[in-house]
Amino acid sequence: MDFNFFMPVQVFSGESCLPQHAGVLRSLGRRCLVVTGRHSAKASGALDDVVRVLEEQNIDYTLCPAIGPNPLVSQCQTAACAAEACRADFLIGIGGGSVMDAVKAAAWLAANHIGDTDRLFAGTLRHPPLPAVLIGTTAGTGSEVSATAVLTLDDTGRKRSVTHPNCYARYVFADARYTASMSRTSTVSTALDALSHAVEGWFAPGCGDVITAFGEKALPLVSAGLRELAAAPDTLPDAAGRERLFYGSLWAGMVLNATGTAFPHPFGYILTEDFGVPHGMACAVFLPAFTRRAEQYAPERAAQLFALCGGRDSYYTTLRTLTDVRITMTDEQIGAYSARWPGLKNLPRTPGGFTPEDGIALFRELFLA
Repeated sequence: MDFNFFMPVQVFSGESCLPQHAGVLRSLGRRCLVVTGRHSAKASGALDDVVRVLEEQNIDYTLCPAIGPNPLVSQCQTAACAAEACRADFLIGIGGGSVMDAVKAAAWLAANHIGDTDRLFAGTLRHPPLPAVLIGTTAGTGSEVSATAVLTLDDTGRKRSVTHPNCYARYVFADARYTASMSRTSTVSTALDALSHAVEGWFAPGCGDVITAFGEKALPLVSAGLRELAAAPDTLPDAAGRERLFYGSLWAGMVLNATGTAFPHPFGYILTEDFGVPHGMACAVFLPAFTRRAEQYAPERAAQLFALCGGRDSYYTTLRTLTDVRITMTDEQIGAYSARWPGLKNLPRTPGGFTPEDGIALFRELFLA
């Protein structure tokens, strides 16, 4: 049994895990910057809990509600400036994947030159980041446990990732109750994101025994939650359903962190950037094609996947029900997108390999007007 696994994040999980383990925050310093998005930190109750804990621990804090969906590099710089201004010893991020990714980047920029984003993406900033503490309010991104931050470039609107051990959080507080305020749209999209992480990682070359075990935990939880959402289009999960999706997302994030993603993710970025499709749903649009390819080139592994996901028919039916995305493109648009694909590291992670020409054929099949 050979494996290589690294994830230096201490995760505290369960109901009320934050107040139960709040003492660890004192080890990080006496001043912190609390970074949030537009509303989920407050609506979920997580922000109130964080403020209460910080006051009990006599830690000074500054609030920075600066992060929007698909976080801009400039928003990360704003947060880094705020951390510098309040002389923060550490950062706390409360929100979904956008907030958590932004905090990872901001924590590293704040310890260096805030304008040096080229070196951020190159992973060559000189000084280690300020410690980051992450508290998720969605169930899907897995950002809490990954070493990647996905940011949006201000000038082009394109996504760009930085992956580096310095992007790991110091502590994660994982409490499923904080996902209860999610809308149905966010619930579906983030759950599809979690499924994408688990499925793409399941077939990756780096998915050894340890990561397979994470996938075996993630796939039944997330797929069961998605089946429930597909069967009841006007409802939201109950507390038990929220918990299943939340922990399934966390396990799927551990898969993602170890294996990376295949073509559904970079192809999904196009649907998000240019057509406004939520990230998780955008990735899941490409999951049926990815999985059919896996059936052809890794049939035994595909059979195991379907067994974990409630059966082959259920898997494809659920995806078809929840990804009713109607987009048309011209052949010229598809050709322009394909210029981004040569050398893309995600393509070789696809069973049987995947070329830019394969991508053009798939886009034509799905979107050609």
